[in-house]
Amino acid sequence: MNIFGIQFAPLNLPLRRRLQTLSISLYISLMTILPISVWPVILYLILDTRYWLLPVLYLIWIWVIDKEVCEQGGRRLEWVRRCKIWKYCLEYFPISIIKNSEEVELDPKRNYLFCSFPHGLLSTGSAKVFGSSHSGFHELFPKHTPYILTLKQNFLIPFFREYLLSMGACAASVKSINFLMSKPEGGNATLLVVGGAAESLYSKPGQYRLVLKNRKGFVKLALKNGSPLVPTFSFGETDIYNQVSTPKGSLLRRYQEWVKKITGITPIIPLGRGYFQYSFGLIPHRKPINIIVGKPINAEKVEDPTQEQIDSLHSTFVKQLTKLFEKHKHKYVEKPDETALIID
Repeated sequence: MNIFGIQFAPLNLPLRRRLQTLSISLYISLMTILPISVWPVILYLILDTRYWLLPVLYLIWIWVIDKEVCEQGGRRLEWVRRCKIWKYCLEYFPISIIKNSEEVELDPKRNYLFCSFPHGLLSTGSAKVFGSSHSGFHELFPKHTPYILTLKQNFLIPFFREYLLSMGACAASVKSINFLMSKPEGGNATLLVVGGAAESLYSKPGQYRLVLKNRKGFVKLALKNGSPLVPTFSFGETDIYNQVSTPKGSLLRRYQEWVKKITGITPIIPLGRGYFQYSFGLIPHRKPINIIVGKPINAEKVEDPTQEQIDSLHSTFVKQLTKLFEKHKHKYVEKPDETALIID
């Protein structure tokens, strides 16, 4: 139904679809609104109520006493990960995780570093696959525990950090990755979205532009810990949102880059849909996200890897990732012959 140029959702949609939309809107609110809105609440409780001691004690807890937990394996809560709301989130798009081939097997005695591309705006596909128990990850890799890495500063935000920890998230820091990758008995599968906030600026429907050429820190960490690298490609991640165009050199682009330099987070204006209409809003569009897991690339343990060793493994990784994209783009990309993988 189109009214004044706005495409409204039909009134007779099945209840399950309504629940899927409600679930994904809650998830988007947790990821975007909660980190901002929590600060005025904390400030109000400290300045204007008799309960000022509670938020002060909580801030001391998260900034002083408990600040290291995000670099020591986190504090997941399986009952939160099993919550049915995440099942509806996965169904909304839907999101699927798929092995590239039967050769994609993980040794239960080793730890693996999954390297996901592209970032998109919120890394929604990767976050839901590694952050819930409904994604099918455990069916594919039953001997490994999934972790997803995010910026360390996110664990300084009251309440938001508790949500991240409960989902099995840890800090994307050297200390954190070394902790997860050095588990003696193996069994950890840690996901790093290598392109990070810089890559989100390139997120546009139908485009696949990665920030990878000069990002080699993850390769060095893999070599130091002897952890194989697993190339992982999320087809459709860039299709669920568009964003306001910010050409290089524009005032808005300079502001985004300035904020990213200060905070590590890139402020982006997403263009999605609403709850009752499809024309605008913060809810992502219903576009399938297919996460293809490539064959692990072995990394022999080297205490102090040379630049040559790092460059060699990085080159192998880039080739394998490109091969993975080219193999599957004809199945998962709308215009495969016109779509190329760009690596910056």
